[in-house]
Amino acid sequence: MSGSSEIPPQVQNQLAQLQQLKVQIEAVGRQKMQVEAMLRDSESALEELEKLDENSVIYKNVGELMIKADKELVKEDLSERKETYDLRLKTLERQEERVQKKYQQLQQQLREALGAVSQTMGA
Repeated sequence: MSGSSEIPPQVQNQLAQLQQLKVQIEAVGRQKMQVEAMLRDSESALEELEKLDENSVIYKNVGELMIKADKELVKEDLSERKETYDLRLKTLERQEERVQKKYQQLQQQLREALGAVSQTMGA
C-alpha cells in the first residue's frame, strides 16, 4: 500500500492547507521586508532633508529624470509615503500574526489527527 492511501482524506487536506499557509507566511514575510526597506529609505531621506538649509537645491527622481523640486513639497511627499509604508507594515504584521496563528492551530490539529491514525494502525 502507498503511504498516501493510509492517511485519511481529511488529514491529507489539512496537510495541503498547512503547506499553503507556510507559503503564505513566507510571502507575507517577503512583503514585510520590502515595506520595511522602503520605510527606512523614506525615514533616511526625511532626516537628510531636515539637515539641509532653505537655500539648498533639491532634486527628485521622476521616472528616468531628476528634476528640481521644492523642499517643502518633497518633504510632504516623503512624509505621506512614510505614513503609507507605516500603515502597510502594520497591516502586514497583523496578517502575519493571523496566518502564524492559523498555521500553529492546524499544526496542532494535524498532530492530534496523526496520533489518532497511528494508534488505529497500530491496534
